[in-house]
Amino acid sequence: MNDITLSQVAEDIRGDFHGDGSVIVRSVSTDTRTLEPGAVYFAFKGARVDGNALAAQALARGGVAVVTDSPSVALASGVPEDRLIVVDDVAGALGDAARAHLARLRSSGNPRLQVVAVTGSVGKTTTKDLLSALLASRGPIIAPPGSFNNELGLPLTVLRADRTTATLVLEMGADHIGNINYLTSIAPPDACAVLIVARAHVGEFGSMDNIAHAKSELVQGTRPGGHVILNKDDPRVAAMAQQAHGPVTFFSVAHCAGADVWADDVELDSLGRAHFTLGTGQGSAPVALQLVGRHHVANALAAASVALAYEIPVQEIARVLGAARAASPHRMDVRDVGGVTIIDDSYNANPDSMRAGIAALRTIGVRRRRIAVLGSMLELGESSEDEHRALAHSLKEAGTGILVTIGHETAPLCSEAVAEGIEVHSASNVSDAVARVREILRPGDVVLLKGSNGSGVWRIADELLRGI
Repeated sequence: MNDITLSQVAEDIRGDFHGDGSVIVRSVSTDTRTLEPGAVYFAFKGARVDGNALAAQALARGGVAVVTDSPSVALASGVPEDRLIVVDDVAGALGDAARAHLARLRSSGNPRLQVVAVTGSVGKTTTKDLLSALLASRGPIIAPPGSFNNELGLPLTVLRADRTTATLVLEMGADHIGNINYLTSIAPPDACAVLIVARAHVGEFGSMDNIAHAKSELVQGTRPGGHVILNKDDPRVAAMAQQAHGPVTFFSVAHCAGADVWADDVELDSLGRAHFTLGTGQGSAPVALQLVGRHHVANALAAASVALAYEIPVQEIARVLGAARAASPHRMDVRDVGGVTIIDDSYNANPDSMRAGIAALRTIGVRRRRIAVLGSMLELGESSEDEHRALAHSLKEAGTGILVTIGHETAPLCSEAVAEGIEVHSASNVSDAVARVREILRPGDVVLLKGSNGSGVWRIADELLRGI
């Protein structure tokens, strides 16, 4: 973030401020624990802690002002009135601050800056990480850690950009129609990629068509003339070309007709890593991914398509893709711990990503005992019972011998898995699951950990990675 004054911040967010407007702001923060001197603290009401009650702590750490929609609580914490910027809505104010900051960079501070955004029901974070590696050759790059893809995380990422930033890579998520419209109003992309429309959040959206509508908001929100990258293998995504305001590039794992970027001769090695030939209109090159899972071929093609739009040579794209590793935690991270191979894909889950994880277990676990530790898939609505039950057949086909589950939504899966002849252990909580898995595992085993973030499977993964 470039240094600006408190008066400018207050103006950007339409806040009520009666302090020293000449004070310089060097950053913004929503967390008193990581706040740095010179930061404006945006006080959010969390599920367990009201950030307004911690406002005085923010100033004690060097914060210069507090943005609040609960001034009485902030004042009660010990903040002087002249250090408050009062707004109607703190989340909206954070978005306003990011919107104004990016507009200033584009208009006068950084003419080279390009904003690249990615969305999709699965694969967003991996593709974002691949884009960060591929576009680094353009110059300094800003990308979110993990999945900062909502109305809080995205503005915080935008506000990290400054006059030196060449590329701002953003991930845009949605659990309701209109979410991505709001995010693109903050940061309209110069280029975007839409990966796939899958069954994530179908319980919230109500239908696959509604999910597609939500994802298409990224295409609609891309700046006029901006590059649009679409998955030709997904008819709902391919149809979004009609809404593009600039050139469209189609990618296809299946090398279907009309694809501009494709994969030929896809094969998996013994660790489940894909090797393929990257095909483009500018030539071809062999790629050997370090990422585990066949599904990453589509993510790699999407990232390669964006890189081609920025005139990065095909051979260089292949080299970078082949060197890239999982950069965000709990995403197809394969490690050996105490003689056990752990496939940690526990960050999140929906029916399609679950099957991708199970497929990786099948490939990596050849001639080894295969164990799945699965948490609930959340936000599936009326389809939840059927979707969980259907996983049992995939587990059986993958040669899974033992299943450990957590979360009441997995009950249909457990009963169906028993019918498939799989040994089932249903854990009551994370601690119980960790204890059961440690009792079961022995050297030589392969274990997959996967579930929706809210199921807590990622905490099981953390415990196992500390030692079996």
